[in-house]
Amino acid sequence: MNTIDDSKSYEYGEIVPYLVDWYEANARILPWRLEPEPYHVWISEIMLQQTRVEAVRGYYDRFLTALPTIEDLANASEDVLLKLWEGLGYYTRVRNLQKAAKVVVNEYGGSLPASYKELLKLPGIGSYTAGAIASIAYGIPVSAIDGNVLRIAKRLAGSFDDITKASVKKQLEIDFTAITPKNAAGAFNQSLMDLGATICIPNGRPLCEKCPVMHLCMAFKKDLQSQIPVKPKKKGRRIEEKTVFVLEYDGKIVLHKRPNKGLLAGLWELPNIEGKSSIDKVQDMLKLSSVKKEIADIELTSLGEAKHIFSHVEWHMTGFHIKYKDSEQMKRFCGQLMQDYSAVVDNSLLKEDSNLLENYLIIPYEEVIESYALPSAFEGYKIWKNIK
Repeated sequence: MNTIDDSKSYEYGEIVPYLVDWYEANARILPWRLEPEPYHVWISEIMLQQTRVEAVRGYYDRFLTALPTIEDLANASEDVLLKLWEGLGYYTRVRNLQKAAKVVVNEYGGSLPASYKELLKLPGIGSYTAGAIASIAYGIPVSAIDGNVLRIAKRLAGSFDDITKASVKKQLEIDFTAITPKNAAGAFNQSLMDLGATICIPNGRPLCEKCPVMHLCMAFKKDLQSQIPVKPKKKGRRIEEKTVFVLEYDGKIVLHKRPNKGLLAGLWELPNIEGKSSIDKVQDMLKLSSVKKEIADIELTSLGEAKHIFSHVEWHMTGFHIKYKDSEQMKRFCGQLMQDYSAVVDNSLLKEDSNLLENYLIIPYEEVIESYALPSAFEGYKIWKNIK
């Protein structure tokens, strides 16, 4: 496969006036564009990573209502922060938001720095986010190159460069910073965002007949849209089987705290063990944690199977609802499950007057709904929403 043209020889500057004019007439109406304050732009850009615009709208409004300033974000408790982020996934993003907010409060007087280089120093802010904030909020003529822009640029140039290579992105950052208009930096970068989201789309055939720079596009001229951009085939995801438990007693639900490192680090989850367990195996587990007369007081119900896809792994889950009439029975079962968590330091039960077990929490289901963020991986097993 030969390159028709490449980004080194393509004159990207020609696209600027067409895109700026198109954006001024066709810009999407988005809440963070109505008031493009630096804080608002920052929050929206972090939320939009790996998440569709329509899904972000509600989260954006809720987040800013609860935490209207950078100082509020810096001082928020982790539980509040994670609950506001619940459903967006990739929780490292919101933790980095707070880390950066604390730096901004302590070192920049509570305002995001009006400098691309200074923005890059903040936790969780890479070249794209720094470019977006700098150009949209402060009008600084700097590029904001993400997957959308990489796709657009390579189609325009008819280039078969591998867009996953850091060197390819770096060169485009240089090329696009050079052409970003000083009087319309934000409009130009947002025109690329909108073009990639609505016309030069990643999946399916792009809507070339609606594109304001169709006449400048080498991929269109050579009918190469479906072949560009080029990126290596993704490796298959690892499959992990899990058995998930919804443990209930008197309207209370058991949550487990995940280890502070690794997937879903430090988040609350439904108790679970590795492997796919049958209902017979679960019944055997219950017998081990109960005395003979207690078994009849336990209600065991299968919740069926569910699947959740992460970037590099898939969870294939089977779930069970176990309803107890005695909290001590439930605690003993949790103690048994703890053997399956390598991060547990102390496998013993805590004091009888405590609702806590090492890394476990037993709380009313209303509090789970109102105050605790559970990963969307467990969405199919959140049956407590219907408990009366």
